[in-house]
Amino acid sequence: MPIATPEVYAEMLDRAKREGFAYPAINVTSSQTLNAALRGFAEAESDGIVQVSTGGADYLSGSTVKDMVTGATALAEYAHVVAAKYPVNIALHTDHCPKDKLDGFVRPLLKISQERVAAGQNPLFQSHMWDGSAVPLDENLSIAAELLEEARKANIVLEVEIGVVGGEEDGVVGEINEKLYSTVEDALATVESLGLGDRGHYLLAATFGNVHGVYKPGHVKLRPEVLKEIQEAVAAKHGQEKPFYLVFHGGSGSTLEEIRAAVSYGVVKMNIDTDTQYAFTRPVADHMFKNYDGVLKVDGDVGNKKTYDPRAWGKSAEKGMAERIAHACENLLSSGKKLG
Repeated sequence: MPIATPEVYAEMLDRAKREGFAYPAINVTSSQTLNAALRGFAEAESDGIVQVSTGGADYLSGSTVKDMVTGATALAEYAHVVAAKYPVNIALHTDHCPKDKLDGFVRPLLKISQERVAAGQNPLFQSHMWDGSAVPLDENLSIAAELLEEARKANIVLEVEIGVVGGEEDGVVGEINEKLYSTVEDALATVESLGLGDRGHYLLAATFGNVHGVYKPGHVKLRPEVLKEIQEAVAAKHGQEKPFYLVFHGGSGSTLEEIRAAVSYGVVKMNIDTDTQYAFTRPVADHMFKNYDGVLKVDGDVGNKKTYDPRAWGKSAEKGMAERIAHACENLLSSGKKLG
């Protein structure tokens, strides 16, 4: 299937909220990790979301170019070609973009998609994230409203964040404090500024103790019931059941119970990066240790081309990451639920 059209993406999100499941959103940094994501979704018979961060986009452009828009565009163009060979729907998304990178990342990408739509094509990406967690809420929502209008023109979904995700991802650092938990007041202010779909479609990353990076279960105190409180408060005021399409950030180390609770409260997208990075790299480390004298020219020997050929260890890396993605689909209940 081709990359999801705006209409297909809308149906993916609507169906997830309606039927009580969520899509893994997998960060990729190369064609190899993209292929792993596509394979994982296909093996799970699940539609899914592939996303690139500012750092990932910079990396994708090459270490001598280091241009986020170039890297993101190249990934998207490649994805539009290869994803068509897989029997699942894939949406393309850009991850955390702070204020100081909007002009060098999200705004130019929105412009590209607006030009494509004006020419009768589909947008390059299906959604973009504005991460305003580091600025005051009023400023966060003011910028979000401006971006939502630009996204609407391109038939694109915007993702916004209220509260703070702790830890660090691509240089975006969130302190671990009370702001890890979004409030009902935050949610009501969001509706006041952005509406509930009438001014453009958006996803909401409301925080409930989320932290980026590696941590063991129990280290971070997740409170999924925060999402329930937010949904109920906004529903009571605006008369819509589960009004928000919610996003779960910083989920590494979360228990299955916490994941399923969050999904039951309206999470339709869960970001997965740390776990899939490890799943990709672990088989590579295994290959290198087991084939030490083949991947290196030890003591003046010639090594073994079959073991240092990047395709040899790349295949095992792709397989490992794909398996982790299929496991995520099971946890989020999206397995076997691809759209026809």
